Amino acid sequence: MSTEPTTARPPEPDPASSAGTTAATTNASLPFEPAGVTWTAVSPRLAAARLTTIALVFGPLVLVLAALALATGASWLWVPTGVVVLLALWGAVLVPRQVRAMAYAERADDLLVRRGILFRSLVVVPYGRMQYVDVSAGPFARRFGIASVQLHTASPATTASIDGLPPAEAARLRDRLASRGEARLAGL
Repeated sequence: MSTEPTTARPPEPDPASSAGTTAATTNASLPFEPAGVTWTAVSPRLAAARLTTIALVFGPLVLVLAALALATGASWLWVPTGVVVLLALWGAVLVPRQVRAMAYAERADDLLVRRGILFRSLVVVPYGRMQYVDVSAGPFARRFGIASVQLHTASPATTASIDGLPPAEAARLRDRLASRGEARLAGL
């Protein structure tokens, strides 16, 4: 019987998976990470705009509830105040992660739009199916220097939007998608 110590060896990487990741990790994200796709992230200014919205909605509500709690002396009014503060903090933590998860990619025949952390979504819009492309920016979005690109197809269920693009990128993407859509419709 040998008394030499043995060391545990880490498992060998699966040769079928890339960069030494396990097959389970690769298979779980495979539908949302097509091979050979370079993603373009949306502007981080979208996170700032959404965080400002959270502050504008929840801030006055917290102030009113806190003022009522102080004015009336009712200690039970601090409970809804705390709940509103927790909801605002949860949103403040979640929004930057959601914005980082949003991206789009232009391929030869289609446009990919992904979003979501827990509930992921990947929308593939073939250029030949696009009817028209909208660019919009309301006063709030213009204040933050962002715009949205809305893609419309023949089916209302398959429209896709890309929020949080700089206006110049939104205009470039609109023109590029419109020209690619016209080329695909013409059969070129």
